[in-house]
Amino acid sequence: MASKPGPLTQWPWHNLGNYKYALVAPSAAYSTYRFVTASSAAERDLLNFMVFPMLLLRLLYGQLWITVSRHQTARSKHKIVNKSLDFEQIDRERNWDDQIILTALVFYLVSATMPQAHVAPWWSTKGMVVTAVLHAGPVEFLYYWLHRALHHHWLYARYHSHHHASIVTEPITSVIHPFAEEVVYFVLLAIPILSTVATGTVSVVTANGYLVYIDFMNYLGHCNFELVPKCLFHVFPPLKYLLYTPSFHSLHHTQFRTNYSLFMPVYDYIYGTTDKSSDELYERTLQGRDEAAWRPDVVHLTHLTAPESVFHNRLGFAAVASNPLGAAASGHLLRAASAVASPLLSLFASTFRSEANRLDKLNIETWVIPRFTSHYTSKSDGYKVSRLIEKAVSDAEASGARVLTLGLLNQGYDLNRNGELYVVRKPSLKTKIVDGTSLAVAAVLNMIPQDTKDVLLLGNANKISLVLTLSLCKREIQVRMVNKELYECLKQQLQPEMQEHLVLSCSYSSKVWLVGDGVTDEEQMKAQKGSHFVPYSQFPPNKARNDCVYHCTPALLVPESFENLHVCENWLPRRVMSAWRAAGIVHALEKWDGHECGGRVTGVQKAWSAALARGFRPYDYHHHPGITHDGRGGL
Repeated sequence: MASKPGPLTQWPWHNLGNYKYALVAPSAAYSTYRFVTASSAAERDLLNFMVFPMLLLRLLYGQLWITVSRHQTARSKHKIVNKSLDFEQIDRERNWDDQIILTALVFYLVSATMPQAHVAPWWSTKGMVVTAVLHAGPVEFLYYWLHRALHHHWLYARYHSHHHASIVTEPITSVIHPFAEEVVYFVLLAIPILSTVATGTVSVVTANGYLVYIDFMNYLGHCNFELVPKCLFHVFPPLKYLLYTPSFHSLHHTQFRTNYSLFMPVYDYIYGTTDKSSDELYERTLQGRDEAAWRPDVVHLTHLTAPESVFHNRLGFAAVASNPLGAAASGHLLRAASAVASPLLSLFASTFRSEANRLDKLNIETWVIPRFTSHYTSKSDGYKVSRLIEKAVSDAEASGARVLTLGLLNQGYDLNRNGELYVVRKPSLKTKIVDGTSLAVAAVLNMIPQDTKDVLLLGNANKISLVLTLSLCKREIQVRMVNKELYECLKQQLQPEMQEHLVLSCSYSSKVWLVGDGVTDEEQMKAQKGSHFVPYSQFPPNKARNDCVYHCTPALLVPESFENLHVCENWLPRRVMSAWRAAGIVHALEKWDGHECGGRVTGVQKAWSAALARGFRPYDYHHHPGITHDGRGGL
């Protein structure tokens, strides 16, 4: 929103949400019906019929630019503006498709009111020439002066400041404007198309090709990484005045009073508004930053979960990824799209970078194994997954990473013995493997209500259940279990003086349940009303009860200084990070020298105290921010 919103700032369909596409449906259906039922090829209105396919194509095209841009900026080397992107900007730019819908409605209106458009052929050379000349002349010239006028303080405060609120631009930033401002742009950019319609030189390729050109140049100028090769300007030097670059336009967003041109910098050169650092910034960003400046210190290795997580990834749908997984209103649409995208993604042979963050001069990256939870639980895919993880460990070491955290099922015991396999195979491994057990247990302990005397432990016997049980026994809290196998497994690993706090029971009467993997709905139904379900598992349990309290999986609020965080980690809320992921960051900040994998444990209190000292804060759904008056956890 502009700093002082003017008239017609809000788009007419602002309150419709995704139902705004229904505005196009009647015209699209009628256009298709007319095209299909036309008695001859001469009666078919090609230009009108192509409006809806072009809408879909432009949506896909815009999303591809988002994905490619975010993939490139995650690598950081050729990034232009190295500042933080936040959730506020993502929310502001979530309706980037508004202008595509408006274009479709305008095209349908033109078709209905200008009979000349009904007989448009596929191609017209004259139409192409007219479009090119009118764009390079009147459109670019008028836009330049319009843009300068929009930077007048009255118009800027009421309209254009909304666009300039984004210092770190993404491709879709290019089309984020108040409605009134966008309408003015439409009138200006319609000059070539309406002129070709009026002169009878319009064609399907020219009209729609002009839209693609506008989209391409808009997205190019706002992608925040330099990609225009220098050789183009060497082969044809005048191109410098006809084609802007991402770095050229980024200076307009950082300096505000320079580089006003639409796509052709010629008018900036004519009127002396070219930023003096344009050439230097282009050279520097094209060359890229030194490897030492962007190589990761910490790598968090995660994987895809459900099929819809393909689009919840940072490289997927920006508006979806900025909210917890499963919170998107268009869940059915996501699942349908995932059915197509998931098999394709599984063909990827190695990990990919999805996120790059920064905290206290620490470069932090998130790498994704392109496999789903189902691959990890499948015996036939286990070996392939293990090889992908091992390669990621090697790549992390080669990149200079000091710490690698194993997120979600990447630390499975059956897969790699909680990461110990990679240390055994390579004892000289410089990158420290962290499974995050200590901090995860600390986060669980913090969620347990104060004055708790006994808990019921459910789930499977694993490293975290052992460390959690040991920590509870040290605090003289009785740990009850109904699973004899789990009881015997944990009991034999506890010291004799601790075993007295371990009880095999047939009762489900405890008010606090510590739930791990494998807890069923039937077991949950045995809990008393008002019981607390506190997960210690990577994945949240299914919420089978409405009269009980479900706590969050082990997680922490990130420090305020944590930069470039604009996606949610799976089902967690904004600016909340899983304890396993946070553990690696704390490990690197503290410069601890050992691994935390296999049977090795950093220490619950040691990890917790270090995390709090570094600005992390406890998190829980029900007593956010989850810290007591003395800044310590519930226990």
